[in-house]
Amino acid sequence: MNIRIRNWLQSRGNTLPPEKQLSPEAVISLIIHSTFQFGASMSGVFLNLYLWRLTHSVVVNGTYSMIVYILTPIGFALGGWMIKKKDRMVSYRLGIMLVGLFYLSVIIAQERLVEYYVFFAIFNGLAAAFYWVGYLTLMYDVSTEQNRIRYLAFNMIFFTLATLAGPALAGFIIRLKDGLSGYTIVFGIAFVMFLLAAMISLKIKASSGHHRVYYLKLTGLIMKKERAWLKALLGFFGIGLLQGTMLFLPNILLFKVMPREDIVGYLGVLYSSLSIVTGIFISKYANAGKARFYLLISTAGYLVGVSLLLGSINVWSVVGFMILYSIFSPLQGNTMTGYYYGLIAKLPLKGELKVESVVVREFFLNVGRVISIICLITFGSDLDGGLIPWILMLASLTQIALVWTIKNR
Repeated sequence: MNIRIRNWLQSRGNTLPPEKQLSPEAVISLIIHSTFQFGASMSGVFLNLYLWRLTHSVVVNGTYSMIVYILTPIGFALGGWMIKKKDRMVSYRLGIMLVGLFYLSVIIAQERLVEYYVFFAIFNGLAAAFYWVGYLTLMYDVSTEQNRIRYLAFNMIFFTLATLAGPALAGFIIRLKDGLSGYTIVFGIAFVMFLLAAMISLKIKASSGHHRVYYLKLTGLIMKKERAWLKALLGFFGIGLLQGTMLFLPNILLFKVMPREDIVGYLGVLYSSLSIVTGIFISKYANAGKARFYLLISTAGYLVGVSLLLGSINVWSVVGFMILYSIFSPLQGNTMTGYYYGLIAKLPLKGELKVESVVVREFFLNVGRVISIICLITFGSDLDGGLIPWILMLASLTQIALVWTIKNR
């Protein structure tokens, strides 16, 4: 399978100029991330439903996610230190291993997960942070200014393919088993996928760079000097204001109106398919000079989707909302990430601040996520109440400000 993916990607690049073709390490990074994401999508989506089945509490799910987002920036800072002192692959592989151990511990704990959910949230936040700071740094290293938008588009396509297949398989397995035993099987398969991703990661060599100074303490001064960078960071804060609730709430809403895990998984296939279509469009037609236009379009899509929930929260309104979100979220995310990576190369020290830039970006993103979850827990913990659509509407309206945070090239 991995060889087929590699050959397909290389054949896609044969008709392009050399500077736009993907390097072998770029292709391997896509394969690793796809393998990892397949396991993560199987387990991550249903971890929230697992907590929901055990507690039927938005507060518990929200608190769990909030703790994860609070710990993630700390993990990013520690992982960034590892990258500067050792190598990006140290943090990357440690993250894969710890995420695997996290789901192994979920299997062992089973229903007792609820008793210790705070500790599991801390573990999850740190483990995922080590993985993502390593991977986001690797994404910068294996791509160039000439092929980055294409690389990011392929990354999103394969990420979404894995996200498409994982929940569908997980939902099918859970539906076959009685009680909560299906969840245990799903978490076990995810653990195996993480081990496989760790093995494939051995094909990427350590970087040859010798610059090991960690400039995280100086990023505040750089923000004052580099206003474009600060504005982009505020843009990721804005994204977090919507992402915080969107990373766990929709599946709970859908499960409430249609309490079948397999349906949740199969609808995930639909959502992911739509995201793949968006990714293909981006890879073929996206123009970095139209970044502001893409952000306006994505915000309009969010607002139309949320408006479906204002009448009532039912199967059709939730599915319709998620369809529109799945179409426009990749457009927003790809636009902001591509723009931000372009800024990194223009910062002082000519790209040597890539690790610090990834760490600081995650801090702003997660502050936004935590604020959105606090608002949800405070005002929308009752799923039968009418405030959840309005909370989502307010978060969607904040996305308009992203246009101000970037400038067209």
